[in-house]
Amino acid sequence: MKNSSRIYGTLLCVGIVFVAVVFLIGIFQKNYWAVAIPVMLGFLTVLGLGFWVGWTIMTIRIDIPAPDETQESKDDD
Repeated sequence: MKNSSRIYGTLLCVGIVFVAVVFLIGIFQKNYWAVAIPVMLGFLTVLGLGFWVGWTIMTIRIDIPAPDETQESKDDD
């Protein structure tokens, strides 16, 4: 594993701990926004994933396979 991967992993862990501490401070202060913002972000993330799946299904290109020559010769008999 490269050293840069460990640095990114450490930064991610530190960032998550920081966000968790800020969230818990907001909860203990009974701040409405401490709950509203994470719920809103989670809801918008789920909506974004749903839109992405729908867009992928809507824009997928389907190539119809060419008919098999052996199947055509059987149909002619």
